[in-house]
Order: sequence, then structure tokens, then C-alpha cells
Amino acid sequence: MEQFQNYVCENIAYWTKRAPGYSDVNQGELRTGQRSKWSHALDGRMQDHFGGRDRKDIHVLDVGTGPGFFAILLADLGYRVTAIDYTQAMLEQAKHNAGMLARQIDFHRMDAEKLHFPDHSFDVVVSRNLTWNLPAPEQAYMQWARVLKPGGLLLNFDANWYRYLYDAQAETAHLSDRENVLATGAADDTAGTDVAAMEHIARQAPLSRRVRPQWDLDVLRSLGMSASADPQVWKQVWTEDERINNASTPLFLVAAAKGVKTRRPL
Repeated sequence: MEQFQNYVCENIAYWTKRAPGYSDVNQGELRTGQRSKWSHALDGRMQDHFGGRDRKDIHVLDVGTGPGFFAILLADLGYRVTAIDYTQAMLEQAKHNAGMLARQIDFHRMDAEKLHFPDHSFDVVVSRNLTWNLPAPEQAYMQWARVLKPGGLLLNFDANWYRYLYDAQAETAHLSDRENVLATGAADDTAGTDVAAMEHIARQAPLSRRVRPQWDLDVLRSLGMSASADPQVWKQVWTEDERINNASTPLFLVAAAKGVKTRRPL
């Protein structure tokens, strides 16, 4: 238990310190074509799933909102949005970044693994680059499934971040990525990141050792959800710099529906 608490405290301390820099990254996404790419990726899948239902009638929970990127996009599209993060500094950045849209977003400081919402509260749960970092990711999935309404949709974008710490082949590929960043002059994704601190956190995170998204699919299906993965989603949403930085760790999407079959394959 003490080790678990230490991990949580270390995680909060890191992301509190990282909040301003991470917010700068999100602000850059909001100012560029990334905004429309990600809006299309989210909105298209949600509209397909709900058959064109009015956006204002679809309640979305953004788990681990960070500086608010997903929450801002979805509120701007007209969805009803609740956004949570465990780090107060991230929530402050999110509210600032949202501007006038902050009035349309219900922000809460909350643990992704211990949601305070009643069962069947949301039509959609979304998340990006969060699950890998959680101390109890299976518990998180249980909570996300619990708060989804029957027929609800889960969209989780993540990657096998820091798997290179445990896999020799992944480490070789990771080092090749770092060399390619220098050779091509691509913007370095690790700029402003305390890599040593993140690697220390990743060594304690249970998903660093797992092969994903298969792990995610197994867990979600054990919860009675219909789940599938899109390992090519990075082609839709990543910039060229992101592709160079993370060629060996491509972003994937895990999509899952609760209790009913979807209109189209997930």
C-alpha cells in the first residue's frame, strides 16, 4: 500500500510540475490543423455510433483531461462535456485554455480509478495517453464501464509508452527513433520533459510491461463490452514530427460499446 501511495504522489508531483509545458503542447494543437484532425476523429466515431443523434443530447466524460484538449474540442462541437483530472494544476490550465467554452464544461478533480459519478451517467467516455500511466488500469476500465449508459461508447487513445524499458527489441527501435529525430530536424517530443523522472514512473506502472492493445481488449471483453482496436489511428491524427518521434510506438485506439451491438464495426 505504501508503495502504491508513493507512486500516486510521485505521479501527481510530476504532472503538477509538467502542467504549464504540457498546456503549451495542447495550445499548439488547438491553433493548428491538429484541432480539426482530432475533432473529426472523435466526432466521426461518435456520430457513427449514435446514428447522427443530436450532439447536445450526448453526455461525454473526458477522463484525464490534462490541459483540456479533448474537452475543448467536444464542447466546441456541441457535446455536453464533463472533464476530470487528478491534478489540480492541469485543471487550472484546462479552464484557461477553454476560454469562453469553460462555461460549457463541467470540470472536476477526480481519480480516474475511483469515479464519484452514479452508474449509467454518460453516453461516451474518452481518454488520451492516460491509461499507460495509471497504477490500477483494470480498475479504471471497470469504473469507466460502470458509468457508461447501456449502449454507451468508450474511446481510449494510447500507446505502448515506455515498453522499451522492458523489451530489447523495443529499446533498439526507440533509440532509432531518437536518432531519426536528430537526423531529420524534427521537433523533439521530449523537449521540456524530464525523461528520467518519466522513466522512473513508467517502471512502476503495470502497463509498461504489457503488450497492448491486446491487454485492453481482454479486460474490456471480460467486463462484457464489445471491443476492438484500431492500430492505424495514428495515421489520422499524428503530425509528421509525432510520426518521426514515435515511429516505434504508434498510437492506437481502443473502442468499446456497452451492452449492445454498434451500428458499424468499432
